[in-house]
Amino acid sequence: MTEILTPTPGSIVSCRSRQWVVLPAENEDVIRLRPLGGNEDEIAGIYQLLGLETLESAIFPLPSSIGVKDHTSALLLMDAARHLLRSGAGPFRCLGRLSLRPRPYQLVPLLMALRLVTVRLLIADDVGIGKTIEAGLIARELLDRGEVKRIAVLCPPHLCDQWHTELREKFHIDAVVVRSGTASKLERAIPNGSHIFSYYQHLIVSLDYAKAERRRASFITHCPDLVIVDEVHTCTRPSSKSTSQQQRHQLIQEIADKSDRHLLLLTATPHSGIEFAFLSLLGLLNPEFEHLSLDKLTEKQREQLASHFIQRRRADVKQWLGNETPFPERESEEKPYKLSKEYKQLFEDVYNFARGLVKTTTQDSLIPKEFW
Repeated sequence: MTEILTPTPGSIVSCRSRQWVVLPAENEDVIRLRPLGGNEDEIAGIYQLLGLETLESAIFPLPSSIGVKDHTSALLLMDAARHLLRSGAGPFRCLGRLSLRPRPYQLVPLLMALRLVTVRLLIADDVGIGKTIEAGLIARELLDRGEVKRIAVLCPPHLCDQWHTELREKFHIDAVVVRSGTASKLERAIPNGSHIFSYYQHLIVSLDYAKAERRRASFITHCPDLVIVDEVHTCTRPSSKSTSQQQRHQLIQEIADKSDRHLLLLTATPHSGIEFAFLSLLGLLNPEFEHLSLDKLTEKQREQLASHFIQRRRADVKQWLGNETPFPERESEEKPYKLSKEYKQLFEDVYNFARGLVKTTTQDSLIPKEFW
């Protein structure tokens, strides 16, 4: 008969001559199991009331000194024990599903996210610090905890393939890229009656594709539990009549309107010098933040804002970790060079052509002559 036990999510059990990790389940009569070291495609469900399966607590034998044959094997065992203690000290379930070792400072946004009931973070770390890795860690952890079932990444079109590679190779998240060049092929592969934004579990969607009037409502309707917005500084509320930027802001605003939706905003340039635009970003995290006076924040407001906003510069990371995180040094130098005869001729032809276009458009004095 089936052993009547109710293992908690995260515990390890033995069943079918295999070890499994218990996952959260919506149905109390079903125990969802993922093979130890397996992926989402191998998840199985055990229906307890049928009494056909036996669940037992998994037991692993302790390492034995008898199996140590030489000095190399002893060092390997010692290193394994040390690494196990290092990873086991943190309350993270995602560490077993990563193909990289995060640097300590990259775990800070994850720690901040786990302290929030609904994850709403603006990650504004400098270029090269690893915002993609930090967002991937949060996404992987929320998936493994069962707090989200689907994720979507909204980014500029030229970053879609990069996100696809990073999620697949480093976080074992298999997402599809939805943009103008791939949407038709993806739609042909789904059953009738299903929508492209609801059929696929994880999405990487071009901002320009999703913001269109005929697609925005569909994306909002089928929007996943967690949305990551890259280069979010392009989605601020515009002060001028910029139709494209207004559409992007409206899309993210409607996503943020659902208060229980997890939202990660990524940018290396959160503040362009226009406080109005920066506050519009903060307002996506919490509507109250949009009305803050940044130069007159109270201590309570600072604490509230600090729980949703993180920004580190390269100098900060170097100060914390020394040379553990090397960044390329920028060297500025001017060197003269000579063009070949053929390349010089090409350069002059292109320059004259472009100058002719400028003169053509300025015939009606649209551009002052001093800017020709």
